[in-house]
Amino acid sequence: MNRRHFLQSLAALTAAPAWAAPTPWKLNYMLASAMYGNLSLTEILPEVKKTGSTGIELWPKKHGTQREELDAMGHDKFADLLKQNGVSFGGSTRYDLGPLKLTEEIKLVKKLGGTFIVTGGTGEYKVTPEQLRLNVKAFVEKMKPHAALAAENGVEIGIENHINNLIDTPDSLRWLADDIRDLPGIGIALAPYHLPQDTQLLSDLIRHIDQKMTLFYAWEHGLGCMKPMPKEEEIQQMPGRGKLDWKPLLQALREVNFTGPTEIFMHPTPRGIPILPTAAETTAEIVRAKNHLDSLI
Repeated sequence: MNRRHFLQSLAALTAAPAWAAPTPWKLNYMLASAMYGNLSLTEILPEVKKTGSTGIELWPKKHGTQREELDAMGHDKFADLLKQNGVSFGGSTRYDLGPLKLTEEIKLVKKLGGTFIVTGGTGEYKVTPEQLRLNVKAFVEKMKPHAALAAENGVEIGIENHINNLIDTPDSLRWLADDIRDLPGIGIALAPYHLPQDTQLLSDLIRHIDQKMTLFYAWEHGLGCMKPMPKEEEIQQMPGRGKLDWKPLLQALREVNFTGPTEIFMHPTPRGIPILPTAAETTAEIVRAKNHLDSLI
């Protein structure tokens, strides 16, 4: 081998060593604007990177005002703000629109480089298990054209399991996952808060949902979020504050190789306020929860 061939071979080995270890699995954090209540985007966007997140998801009233602020300031100005802060746009939560009226939101999310919209299911849920199964199937049929439009635009509609909703129980989640398994453009935004705080159940649901997970909420029930309570009690919805053992859930996420957005999340009472009095305190609490989750991986 002459010198030139030797150097070329050496360069190739250096560029792609056969012994290189695979990249370790980790959570991909997304920041929910609602964690900062009604604070402005100019106040929130500088906090995104500090929380360890790569992007932001916008919420509308009553949980936040940032989705309305986006429309008021204009899409181009919002895109400039994202660029100035080195932040990407993940998507939006639109319970206000519901799953069947997302056409314009899909276009907007695509325009801004986002990939998901979170909303709820629709249909009667106070029915027998047999009827609920049929209602989930009927819901998926209604969603097919909307999912197709989302897929065409590189967006996924994440249906969140939520109390008083068609998709609420573990069974309804399993059925939804099964019915959308081969349907592009629609997935599940899994919220452990709204489910029994059973680590085996939650881990099994993660494995069952598998590649249909649009978004994962790092959000436990704690003492709930439906009535005023001292902040040290309310904040037990955050990972590492309540009683939920997150390690089995993280192991399940690793097993299915979930690389979609994970949002550290909780609801304050009343809605529309930051989870802690200031942006700095809110950011610090999100960082604490992130460090807790990362320490378990």
